[in-house]
Amino acid sequence: MSAHTHAFQAEVAQLLHLVTHSLYSNRDIFLRELVSNASDACDKLRFEALADASLYEDQPNLEIRVTFDKAARTITISDNGIGMSEAEAIDHLGTIAKSGTREFLQRLSGDQKKDAQLIGQFGVGFYSGFIVADRIVVESRRAGLPPEQGVRWTSDGSGQFTTETITRAARGTSVILHLRDDASEYLSRWKLKSIIGKYSDHISLPILMPKEQWDKDKGEYVLLQEWEQVNAASALWTRAKKDITDEQYIEFYKNLAYDDEPPLAWAHHRVEGATEYTQLLYIPSKAPYDIWNRDKRGGVKLYVKRVFIMDDAEALLPVYLRWVKGVVDSADLPLNVSRELLQDSRDVRAIREGNTRRVLSMLEDLAAKDRKPEGEAWERLSDDEKKQAEADAGKYSRFWAEFGMVLKEGLGEDFANRERLARLLRFASTHSDAVSVSLADYKARMKEGQEAIYYLTAESQAAAKNSPQLEVFRKKGIEVLFMTDRVDEWMLQYLHDFDGTPLRSVAKGAVDLGKLQDEEEKKKTEQAAETLKPLLERLKEVLKDKAKDVRVSARLVDSPACLVVEDGEYSMQLARLLKAAGQKVPEVKPILELNPEHALVRKLDGHPHFDDLAHVLFDQALLAEGGLPEDPAGYVKRVSALLV
Repeated sequence: MSAHTHAFQAEVAQLLHLVTHSLYSNRDIFLRELVSNASDACDKLRFEALADASLYEDQPNLEIRVTFDKAARTITISDNGIGMSEAEAIDHLGTIAKSGTREFLQRLSGDQKKDAQLIGQFGVGFYSGFIVADRIVVESRRAGLPPEQGVRWTSDGSGQFTTETITRAARGTSVILHLRDDASEYLSRWKLKSIIGKYSDHISLPILMPKEQWDKDKGEYVLLQEWEQVNAASALWTRAKKDITDEQYIEFYKNLAYDDEPPLAWAHHRVEGATEYTQLLYIPSKAPYDIWNRDKRGGVKLYVKRVFIMDDAEALLPVYLRWVKGVVDSADLPLNVSRELLQDSRDVRAIREGNTRRVLSMLEDLAAKDRKPEGEAWERLSDDEKKQAEADAGKYSRFWAEFGMVLKEGLGEDFANRERLARLLRFASTHSDAVSVSLADYKARMKEGQEAIYYLTAESQAAAKNSPQLEVFRKKGIEVLFMTDRVDEWMLQYLHDFDGTPLRSVAKGAVDLGKLQDEEEKKKTEQAAETLKPLLERLKEVLKDKAKDVRVSARLVDSPACLVVEDGEYSMQLARLLKAAGQKVPEVKPILELNPEHALVRKLDGHPHFDDLAHVLFDQALLAEGGLPEDPAGYVKRVSALLV
């Protein structure tokens, strides 16, 4: 039958140009990707055959074969998996809108090594063949179709491809790469076998290559008709932990997550009891670019009795742990498990809870080892223990910098583990610029008589450090936590106390330092409020459209004024965040607090430009806590007039 010519989707054409001209630094990945695709095709056949065993035809044993031909300069990767019809070949190999190509193209950074890793991450692995090939031929027949309905797909990656119907007895797919002149190194059994050993050893299907023998007459190695298995062909998670090296765990993770960086930690356990399953879970060292997309499918790979079921079993982990990578292999779920069943199954809930506990345990372990022992504790360690302590130090800090904001979501989503999550939180504070202060650290440093954990929410750490609301706390040496992530305001709706000690905002309500508040200072504030009563009433009238109240402050030392809100009201920071997100926000009128000792406040009474000065005082207090005046031009005009 004659061949039909088709144009690639526009984005595919752009992708092919980049692949063939840019991503050369780690060319070996083409074989990893094509072998992974072959493995996926076999997994899909195994899954579909659960309902229709006839799809196996006369080939019940699934396998992948890799061979090469020096004379023809080709490499062939074949599988006897599900295969493709002609329509599927056109759809899957010519248009890849489903696989996130646009996002892939946007993520290309110019760092060739990292860009190459993105190929697999975005599901465009087939096109990595063009890194080493100037022409690719795919021959395939879908399981269940007659031999005469095979398909041949051909392209040189220039923007078009052709398809034609062929007779193909074998079920499955063969990808034939016609190598570029500069890719001759891959026409070597040793080279191909070493790549398979590095990237694909864990694949549970046998990967076969023809044996090689030295030919004296030709003076070179020749391929035999005899095939041998070149991978371990056992799923890593099914092996005993004692038989797996750290290097093998790390290499498996890199292939699983398409990540160049080793993970921060991993946990490999067989769970027995009412629900039996094996879990191999990893904590990555870097957050994915779309970490904030809660709608994006994420989760671990799900197997049932070693049969692959789905890639992103999000039901097996809560949403706030969507960054965890790994594999769960269940002995209890039915092989034909559906996504609907995953939502409601008792066994799935048990696996989800077990996975969550395991991840939190890993994080607790990282947090406990984040700082190196010091002094005598360090000296008591053996050389090996010191080496391990140095390797572990800083890992949790790295994790927190990448995933801390996402972990905070768990405070509102996972009531059962709220206390454990609270212990994992880290903040900067007046005690430390580093985002390393835990709530337990804070409690251990609380002053005698201190009754609350004090915090301040702000747009940034710099804004928090310079806030006038901290002045009395600094004066008394009371530590204040800085909460500067956008999620903090939401998190605080669920985090009211820690180990029985309430959390209290320094920017809400009147200052209440409990036993730390000096009685003489209290009296002084009360007397100032009485003395300045006429001034406060006049300010209230002038600022009635801006301020809910005007009162004397007990929290100011150096600044003339600050803004606070009542307990139970939206903070001004939360109101700004909601407004920026386009949400309706109830009107938040702050309270203006004045420092009665400040020269500017003393000048207010009887000042010829009282109204202007009152507005400037309010707007400056607003600026100091991260807001902007409603009328910036009016503010500038008033300040200019007062400076004359």
